[in-house]
Amino acid sequence: MEARRGSGGDWDGNDVLLRRSLDGGVTWQPPQRVVGCEAYGPGPVNNFVLIAGADGTVHALYCHNYSRVFSLRSRDDGATFSSPLEITQTLAGFREAYPWRVIATVPGHGIQLRGGRLLVPVWMSDGSGTEFGAGKLGHRPSAVATIYSDDNGKTWQCGEIFAHSDGRIVNPSETLAVELDDGRVLCNIRSESPQNRRLIAISPDGARDWSEPVFDDALLEPVCMGSLLRLRQPDADGQGVYLFANPDNLENELTPPGRNLAHDRKRLTVKRSRDDCASWPASRVLEEGPSGYSDLTEAADGTILCIYELGMLGHMTDPAAVCVAQFDQKWLMGENGAEFGEESGLGEGH
Repeated sequence: MEARRGSGGDWDGNDVLLRRSLDGGVTWQPPQRVVGCEAYGPGPVNNFVLIAGADGTVHALYCHNYSRVFSLRSRDDGATFSSPLEITQTLAGFREAYPWRVIATVPGHGIQLRGGRLLVPVWMSDGSGTEFGAGKLGHRPSAVATIYSDDNGKTWQCGEIFAHSDGRIVNPSETLAVELDDGRVLCNIRSESPQNRRLIAISPDGARDWSEPVFDDALLEPVCMGSLLRLRQPDADGQGVYLFANPDNLENELTPPGRNLAHDRKRLTVKRSRDDCASWPASRVLEEGPSGYSDLTEAADGTILCIYELGMLGHMTDPAAVCVAQFDQKWLMGENGAEFGEESGLGEGH
């Protein structure tokens, strides 16, 4: 979670804070600072992404100033982390295909494939956009790829760029990855394309031979990060169960004029798929009002947790809350009521 300073913009300095729950998300320990921006010089420390390793290791990646990338690991469930290791030179390999000057790991979580590969989507830009004003590199135009590790996080490699601004696709960025039933990897991509739908691309290994990205008519795109999760247990027919959450909205009634947001970030909705994310027949609104970035996870007892921004329509430093909702598939199917956790008091997110 980013504790942003100044006006709370993308380029303001910040610390990365972490809160742990030892009871499946019912209660939360006080914030602990994992990364402080003063150790890195001017610019933000951001986009902290966690991967839960099968061996119990928690891997983490994050960025500084949208130009450097670091990795950490924890062997005690996030209570402590190793010293940071810079892996920026690995990502320099992308410059053979794209002249990036801005790069970022995804917010949310990365994944470990059943074969052991660690996988994190990244987005990058040549920095030519002017949306942040003089002296700051733009986040647009942009392109999307993955980075991966086949040695448990010791080294990282570049995958192929599989979505970029090309006229049909406009500014792809924050991307979600999930492993499908047959081992292929699906990426669900945010963009600013006029179709206002999420983009989908599929690879046999999460790194190469990606399919041409297509728009998913069932998933609205208000231009906001979303979240994607494969549950541990398949359904009664042996099919994998997948959840997707984002602000399911294309209205623009509450966003103040002059903002970069194309649509109101509200009506955070959770959808369920049982056919490798090909369709999303089950859907339920989790937060009707202003709500933005989210991340989904599953507790040890099967309870589903969604952490999300609440009240993010004014500006980045609104007195908003980060909330945690707890629910199960019965709630998603409308069979019982949701159980909501208390507001976390973590402050604004990214």
